[in-house]
Amino acid sequence: MGEVRETEFKGNPVIVLSYGPDDRFPFQFGLRKARLILEHIEDIKKFVEKHGKPPEGGGE
Repeated sequence: MGEVRETEFKGNPVIVLSYGPDDRFPFQFGLRKARLILEHIEDIKKFVEKHGKPPEGGGE
């Protein structure tokens, strides 16, 4: 499981999501994008369900 922490950028709060302390490219965003993510969380879940599994049959 990944890690979550809060920090700030130019005086504004930012949330940082990472795979762990050695993650070179953590995902970070502020309140504006966090609100947008929450507004579309069901769409994001559908996207992961649609594309997160390997194709059936194992062929290309």
